[in-house]
Amino acid sequence: MDVPLAHLDRPFDYLVPAELDAVAVPGTRVKVRFAGQLVDGWLLERADDSGHTGRLAYLEKVVSPEPVLAPEIARLARVVADRYAGSLADVLRLAVPPRHARVEKEPRGVPGPAADRPEAVPPGDAATGTPVGDAATGTPPGDAPTIAGDAPTAPTAATGPSGRAAPVLDPRGWRDYPTGPALLRALADGRAPRAVWSALPGEDWAARYADAVAATVAGGRGAVVVVADARDLDRLDAALTDTLGPGRHASLSAALGPARRYRAFLAARRGEVPVVIGTRAAMFAPVARLGLVAIFDDGDDLHAEPRAPYPHAREVLLTRAQLADAGALVGGYARTAEAQLLVETGWAREVVADRATVRARTPAIAPTGDDPQLARDPGAATARLPSLAWTAARDAVRADLPVLVQVPRRGYLPSISCADCRTPARCPHCAGPLALPSAGGTPACRWCGRVAAAYACPECGGRRLRAAVTGARRTAEELGRAFPGVPVRTSGREEVLTGVPGGAALVVATPGAEPVAEGGYGAVLLLDSWALLTRADLRAGEEALRRWLAAAALARPAPTGKVVVVADGALAPVQALLRWDAAWFAARELAERRELGFPPAVRMASVTGVAEAVADLLAATRLPDGAEVLGPVPAEEGRERMLVRVPRARAAALAEALHSAAGARAARKAADPVRLQVDPLTLF
Repeated sequence: MDVPLAHLDRPFDYLVPAELDAVAVPGTRVKVRFAGQLVDGWLLERADDSGHTGRLAYLEKVVSPEPVLAPEIARLARVVADRYAGSLADVLRLAVPPRHARVEKEPRGVPGPAADRPEAVPPGDAATGTPVGDAATGTPPGDAPTIAGDAPTAPTAATGPSGRAAPVLDPRGWRDYPTGPALLRALADGRAPRAVWSALPGEDWAARYADAVAATVAGGRGAVVVVADARDLDRLDAALTDTLGPGRHASLSAALGPARRYRAFLAARRGEVPVVIGTRAAMFAPVARLGLVAIFDDGDDLHAEPRAPYPHAREVLLTRAQLADAGALVGGYARTAEAQLLVETGWAREVVADRATVRARTPAIAPTGDDPQLARDPGAATARLPSLAWTAARDAVRADLPVLVQVPRRGYLPSISCADCRTPARCPHCAGPLALPSAGGTPACRWCGRVAAAYACPECGGRRLRAAVTGARRTAEELGRAFPGVPVRTSGREEVLTGVPGGAALVVATPGAEPVAEGGYGAVLLLDSWALLTRADLRAGEEALRRWLAAAALARPAPTGKVVVVADGALAPVQALLRWDAAWFAARELAERRELGFPPAVRMASVTGVAEAVADLLAATRLPDGAEVLGPVPAEEGRERMLVRVPRARAAALAEALHSAAGARAARKAADPVRLQVDPLTLF
């Protein structure tokens, strides 16, 4: 039933009336009577008899004869719900988009040649799927590692699972990575390689993912690829169209709208396409004979689902790979501690270039805060645009090359303070931070939106304001004055540019909105590094390096390409950037988290709510041996958060205990809600 209550998180038996026998197949949407109400549900399995001894009710209605819930997705949803201490109903809401009746009635799409696509699963065969209640037998990645075998180095001559000889593939850009061609051969052979890929600077990552998908499809299997946002999805869509041809893949994204999203989902469920790509909405996409799951830039927080039970796309995809015996590819310019754990446990192998290739492809990268630079420019320690950065931009403009300037904060002046005593300017109504929207604008609160036209500092009475944090639009204004006659463009939340021409220009972008320049940027300036490095976040250094590498990867190779980071060169994230060695930083980060007892070295769950409700739930929870309860720490809206830490081997026991306690509270209709999150991105 589609009732997201923890104490009702189990299948229920119903009788199928004779008139619905033909259409009531596993995977269909149904309506049933429960507690006197007509509720939505899913038909998970048909059986000849039931172990229930009481009287059974009948199905009221089959909403649609379309079996949209594939057996393997039902099994996956159960495993994901158990891993995240959630309910099956919540996961199925994420896995299957809302029904669009008109789309279901449209003529079915014409699939590609049968010899070039995985065999579709006939809808009637869904009845033989594993019951949803028996799904918790998969091993979560990283807990009991499965070591992937080495891909063979001999030319491919094996017979794939479809019975035909596997084709000889052109590795193209994968030749720059010693184990890259072997990865493609393993996929084409129908095997299940698991890889963590560190992309080179300037790499066309979308083309490399398209190559991996093409190898999988050539081996007679399907693929699911998840990216962070719509811009990355457009790049991957174009690359796959070039590699596979049109009509061979479907794109899934919540931004498509109900009809288009449901149409793409049905194309995948009916086996009309062998490949599904998309944002996190695609992590549950039903693909026949799954051979590869892939995710790019898994450190992006957009991969974390904001709805209960808050699964992360990377973890869902790795679980799919484990359950389906499929290959897995986790790639990006940076590497997360979670990806490093996959390598260190042997669950995946790393695919990296040798150091000579890295040096040949990397731009010249320099910090502004090291001793030699400070000796030449003493003001570099405090200047927002030190002379080294200004010189790099000037030289690139003179060479008729574009310059990328990455600024962590959007807007004009997102934070201001008193010009006399430096006290942060706050809203007199809600104490939120004041910001200036433009040079002649009036201060306004970023929280409640109220205008503070007559603001006076509560400490000294001063009325003059100064910039505390400079945003992208103010930066563009300052650079326009510093480089008269040079075009200045901005890319951010208001307008995200996908590309810019190769001539002289200044491009100011917030992280994640950097456009690709034709031929590459002559200079990349990474400003306001303190805003990234000083965040009170476990992942602050990892996130800073991820954003810097993504921007620096758009620069030309040395000597024409230069990257200047306004930061102290002795900091570990800066060192990793200078050497272009994300693997070193990820290993260092993972080692530190092991020593301190933080994820992913351990599993953590957060319990958030009002103090009484949090205490009530924890008191009812039978925590596993070795569990530590940390906190409380303040949370939003006057609530508090408690953290529960356990060894990875006891993660399943912790999730089960929290889910049971939540079910007990739901059964007695506790008034105050409590939010449970397993491995939340933000701990404090």
